[in-house]
Amino acid sequence: MPDRTRSLRRAFAVATFAAFASACASTGASPRPFPAPGGAPVPTPAADATTSAAGTIDDYALTATALALRGTPYRNGGTDPNGFDCSGFTQYVFGQYGVRLPREVRDQFEVGATVKPAEVAAGDLLFFATSGRHATHVGIAIDGDQFIHAPSSTGVVRVERLSQPYWMHRFVGARRVS
Repeated sequence: MPDRTRSLRRAFAVATFAAFASACASTGASPRPFPAPGGAPVPTPAADATTSAAGTIDDYALTATALALRGTPYRNGGTDPNGFDCSGFTQYVFGQYGVRLPREVRDQFEVGATVKPAEVAAGDLLFFATSGRHATHVGIAIDGDQFIHAPSSTGVVRVERLSQPYWMHRFVGARRVS
């Protein structure tokens, strides 16, 4: 097996375990657009810039929106740029592009199409088992090895690598919703 494939599989496994080990609360709240921390506006996509001719999301615009939220504090039950939990973060980012995601991680894990680890692309949802054996944490892929997420009560929205042992061992799957 090529080293890159082995590394990706390992990263996904780590990511899955990490997701279950960290908490990701859900309140059922709906995300709303708010200014980003520090008063800078969160990029609001223009309709023509966010969809392709087939009506799918521009995954690079979506990831740019997610990246613009780096540094936003974790907030249990958070669904806006004042603070996010993991599923509130993904729900908010996808909501900016007209995609309604369920509020809870376990429900987001049922949305879209399954993606093989070697085929993960920008904009895919990545799921991790951080406590237990089922998806309890979610992030958004930036590329085949990087993802952005709202990690825990001690963190901020940030970029991580799937190839890090913690995330690799906790990875449980990826879904494509666009």
